[in-house]
Formats: sequence, C-alpha cells, structure tokens
Amino acid sequence: MHCARLAKDGLLYVCDRANNRIQVFKKDGTFVKEFVVAPATRGNGSVWDLDVSHDAPQTWLYNADGENNHVWTLLRDNGQIVGKFGRNGRQAGQFHWVHNLAVDSKGNVYTAEVDSGKRAQKFLFKGCGARSHTRACCFSRRRAGRTC
Repeated sequence: MHCARLAKDGLLYVCDRANNRIQVFKKDGTFVKEFVVAPATRGNGSVWDLDVSHDAPQTWLYNADGENNHVWTLLRDNGQIVGKFGRNGRQAGQFHWVHNLAVDSKGNVYTAEVDSGKRAQKFLFKGCGARSHTRACCFSRRRAGRTC
C-alpha cells in the first residue's frame, strides 16, 4: 500500500503502486472493487497517490503516476479514465517522478515530485466538460490556457 484516501461517502481508496491498481474498501474493511490504471506500466507502478475531486459528489479521482509522469483523471464510481495531464520532463507542467498530490476546495491540484524533481506545482482548475460525468476536468499552470 502506498496511499489511502477516505471519500465523504465512507469509501476508502487505497493505492497499490506495484500492481497498478486502486482498491476500494468500506470503513469496516470490506472489499468493494478495484480499478486498474495503465496496466502495461512496469518499474515502480502507476498508482503513487490519489485524491478525490472537490465537487459535492466527489465525481473524480486524481491519480499521481510517477512512473509514466501523468496525473490521471478517473470517474470515481467505475474507474474509467477520462483524462490526464502532464508528461515526462522538467519544465512547468511536466513531471519528474510525480509522487504526491492534493486537491483544494476550489479544485486546484497540487503535485510534489521526488528524486531530482524536488518541486511542487499548482494546476489551476478550469472547469469540466459539458457532460461532467464522462468528460475530464481541465487544468492550467497559468490563468490563460487549458490542459485537458
């Protein structure tokens, strides 16, 4: 286990980094389901950290993938991947071993990198697609521009 996050509805989301999956449990420890993220990922795995979205039903999960250097957006109810942002690199908006993330009350995503990345970045929440249950949310490193 590499992380654990409790949603408002009482479901516990657990990062299983080495096996590229998110496992979901009830508070009493009962297994509910699991989601596989980037199953072909080798090395250090694809599920390093996660957090739930800021909207009232917590529709999305954001998953920090330090091996592939993305933040994946998944639907919380079924694990469907609906988007990602970031890529390998050392420039703004890119990642080198993205290790942790957090979502604030406005929906902004904060990431932290390890190894020689050694930085934190803020991604501004820019809204979600027209069909919010099937389209990813968009983020930007600056006030102008979008990353979907």
